[in-house]
Amino acid sequence: MAKATPGVLASFEHIDAACDTIRALREKGHKQLTVYYSHPNHELEEACGHATSPVRLFTLIGGLTGVTAAFAMQIWMNRDWPLLVGGKPIVAIPAFVVVGFELTVLIGSLATLFGVFLLSVAMRNKGVIYDGRYSDDRIGVFVPAGGAEATAVERMLRDAGAVEVKHAAA
Repeated sequence: MAKATPGVLASFEHIDAACDTIRALREKGHKQLTVYYSHPNHELEEACGHATSPVRLFTLIGGLTGVTAAFAMQIWMNRDWPLLVGGKPIVAIPAFVVVGFELTVLIGSLATLFGVFLLSVAMRNKGVIYDGRYSDDRIGVFVPAGGAEATAVERMLRDAGAVEVKHAAA
């Protein structure tokens, strides 16, 4: 069982209040916020400062590997067993495009799945409290803080419009 991270968890009903609170917390130096919300929302993502996902790099590398492997494999096989048929050249690039496309999609999609799995395991939040309502209609903001800092953060969250505030002890 993972050790609980000390901090404060606030529930918000309105996106505007949550966004304003997240921006205020980030300005005060709280950079390790965990924000829970049920569906993608550009306002929350902008407030959290989310960068572009690194998963797309896995997809690019996988796709380039797939197309390179497909063309290299077909050229190698045709040069290893050369059969002249109908006067076509041994290495006929237009005939290789279909297999190149298929391996690009296959290896790119498998690399994407691997990237999602790897990054989700690497970035998971162990020990951070969660409430099931964040998958439905609430927005949750977890701020790692302890002691007097937790009390100040709780006061700030309540003043910002948090419906409910919980503490997580270490």
